[in-house]
Amino acid sequence: MSNDKPLRLLDRLAALLHDKPETREELVAVLRDAHSRNLIDSDALSIAEGALAVRELTARDVMIPRSSMDVIEVDDPLSDSIGKAVDTRHSRFPVVGENRDDVIGILLAKDFLQYFLNPEDFDLRAMLRPAVFVPESKPLNVLLREFRVNRNHMAVVVDEYGGVAGLVTIEDVLEQIVGDIADEHDFDHEDENILADSAAGHFRVKASTSIEDFNTHFSTRFESDDFDTIGGLVTHAFGRVPKRNESARLGDYQFTVARADSRRVVTLTVHKAGTKT
Repeated sequence: MSNDKPLRLLDRLAALLHDKPETREELVAVLRDAHSRNLIDSDALSIAEGALAVRELTARDVMIPRSSMDVIEVDDPLSDSIGKAVDTRHSRFPVVGENRDDVIGILLAKDFLQYFLNPEDFDLRAMLRPAVFVPESKPLNVLLREFRVNRNHMAVVVDEYGGVAGLVTIEDVLEQIVGDIADEHDFDHEDENILADSAAGHFRVKASTSIEDFNTHFSTRFESDDFDTIGGLVTHAFGRVPKRNESARLGDYQFTVARADSRRVVTLTVHKAGTKT
């Protein structure tokens, strides 16, 4: 690529913005026009639209709801807490006292390594980082800035009465801009759309799996004239794009959203309703 190509691209974008759009809608229209004329690619358009949308979203819009939070209870046996960290595979956990409104700190999963090095002297309370609390109305663009400045990755969302409403991470915010972020436990690179997770007692299913393939694998009889994929069927059951950790029962199966962004469901965990996971 020649060094002046980016400059030529900027010149063309500057020309597009010559009329100075006065509203968000006008700016989005200009960006979409630039995309249709191959001045910017689809990824750049999606990121630009996501960045604009973040200014209109709040912590309430993207938080993991209180009922779906995975927490460590400070007085639980350490073996139970370590088991929960292994099962859920999160990197950080709110640690609570008497109930979920009593968040006393944040624990990094890697801190449990200290237990294996010196179990007799391990003090969970001494490992806790201070919890950051934000109101439900916190604008996401402001929250992202604070995450970056303070180098925090997680905040506890509280309601107007000071009770815990949910949890939001820096990943939740960034996914509103750049789309879904993969992690080391994702299986997007796998050829299979359905994988058994024996340790967790459920199946991991890509939302793009066709309803027909899902029926063949699970001997179910789901059908829809409006949707081709199991992700579409689950989204329709919610009546909206569900958030991570939200669950719905369809027939004899429980579907839990493992990965999603503001646009779509990406991965589901599935188990027979009534079985323990």
